[in-house]
Amino acid sequence: MLKHVVFWVILYLFLIFSDASYDPLWVISIARASHIIPQIIISYFLAYWLIPNYLFTKRYTEFVMYAILSAYLMCVFSRTLMVHVAEPLFRGAPFEQEPILEILTDWKKLIRGYFFTIYSIAFLFLLIKMSLERVEEQSLKKEKISIELKMLKAQLNPHFLFNTLNNIYSLSVINSPKTSESIGKLSEILDYVLYRCDQKYVPLAGEITLLENYISLERLRYDERLKVTFTHNVTPHTEVAPLILLSIVENAFKHGAGEDSGSPKITIDLQQNEEIVTFTVFNTTTNQPQENSNDAIGLENIKKQLELLYPNTHTLKIDQQKSSFEVVITLNTVVHES
Repeated sequence: MLKHVVFWVILYLFLIFSDASYDPLWVISIARASHIIPQIIISYFLAYWLIPNYLFTKRYTEFVMYAILSAYLMCVFSRTLMVHVAEPLFRGAPFEQEPILEILTDWKKLIRGYFFTIYSIAFLFLLIKMSLERVEEQSLKKEKISIELKMLKAQLNPHFLFNTLNNIYSLSVINSPKTSESIGKLSEILDYVLYRCDQKYVPLAGEITLLENYISLERLRYDERLKVTFTHNVTPHTEVAPLILLSIVENAFKHGAGEDSGSPKITIDLQQNEEIVTFTVFNTTTNQPQENSNDAIGLENIKKQLELLYPNTHTLKIDQQKSSFEVVITLNTVVHES
């Protein structure tokens, strides 16, 4: 409400002090008031009733009819306000006043003298209103995306932590000497997850270090039967959304090595071709493909984050076979110079 009052007060003062006539200031103020009152009325009529109810709802015939009728009535009202209200306040009697009937029928004078004056301000009001609404809409959209991403990360981090603590618990039960080392690795991972990836995008180098620490932590759980290969060839300053790559690798260990009673194999490859980053994770499994198995928490979380962070600039392919599972993600990224 306040911003509307400020807008009209500033506009009114501007119109008064920009008037090029030599009339006294109080006369100009009265004359401008007879114009700005109809301008205010038609601005809100267009912005909050006619356009939303008829133009935006595609009722074009009714919109045109009401627009023409309202324009005529507003021009008549403005002319009447000037002749029969404003002018008697600053013109000395006697003087001849234009009859109401003449005002109603002299449409040429209404168009030349009032239509453009009234509607130029109304269109300015509409332009400012739509611009502010556009900015507010973009701001709300960004805020909504930010909240959704925080919720997704809040869902992801406990999921990762739960699985990792289970791994460490398994080592502690058998009094494995690897327990302390695994706690150290977890500490490094949590330091990154909690304090170094709170931005929308983070350097890819940090994500690679995170993956290496995670792989080292997972190696502690398995004997030599697990074969893990991690290769990467990327530009270090490329930025990506945090934790997405980790989620895919975590899924490979959980549903690959964790469920393969034979000789599990996990192959992780991260490559970059100019602005395109391709991340491929392949794992063997002895389980039969199950319906909706792609809808695990991790993968569903990844899909949602990719849709928010890389709209129309990513691909996600999942290939599930009888004895293998492969996820391939491509991201269109931007390289930042150091």
